[in-house]
Amino acid sequence: MTEALAPKPISASRITISQLMHPEHANLLGHVHGGWIMKLVDEAGALTCMRHAQRKVVTVAIDSMTFRQPIKIGDLIILNAEITYTGRTSMEVAVEVLAENPVTGEQIHTNTAYLVYVALDDEGRPTLVPSLKAETEEDKQKLKQGQERQERRLKRK
Repeated sequence: MTEALAPKPISASRITISQLMHPEHANLLGHVHGGWIMKLVDEAGALTCMRHAQRKVVTVAIDSMTFRQPIKIGDLIILNAEITYTGRTSMEVAVEVLAENPVTGEQIHTNTAYLVYVALDDEGRPTLVPSLKAETEEDKQKLKQGQERQERRLKRK
């Protein structure tokens, strides 16, 4: 069990999900429903955490989600996710959302969301997760910022 809990680099958890947006994903303006984007963000976050912990996970919190730009029918939605903090049983993941015009390749950053998940053992109880190790100065900064966000979350309780 100790080998499974050895620290893992942030890069080991990174995933990218891309999906073409169709009319059934959109409202009457041709913009993708915020709820659909939230669903995809939650899936990307959960997959990232499952990859890191090698366990099933449940969503505990979403800090906030502000939609800065619309995603339109025909756009490719790209979700880039990575772990940015780990506690004993919890993990924070950052999910960056991009809209890409697949013809021109132009990309627009629409939002970044931070979500928290808890890893579960086979009986559905919270279980330990591997810590993160920074490989770069940028990783160190991400870990520091993740710790600060977690401290703010705990103060709000």
